[in-house]
Amino acid sequence: MARISVTQVKSTIGTKPIHRKTMKALGLAGIGRKTNLPDTRDVRGMLANVSHLITVEAVEELA
Repeated sequence: MARISVTQVKSTIGTKPIHRKTMKALGLAGIGRKTNLPDTRDVRGMLANVSHLITVEAVEELA
């Protein structure tokens, strides 16, 4: 399964509570934090919700 790397680039201070909860569910808790997530429809929807706070990169799979 493909994976994506997500990095938080903006603070959640002053954002809506649903955005803060989404960031926590993604495993991001501060600027500069990174996490690798599976590339699924559910995760893509969460990323679209907080796209103004993050950057997304594709991760190459090693065989």
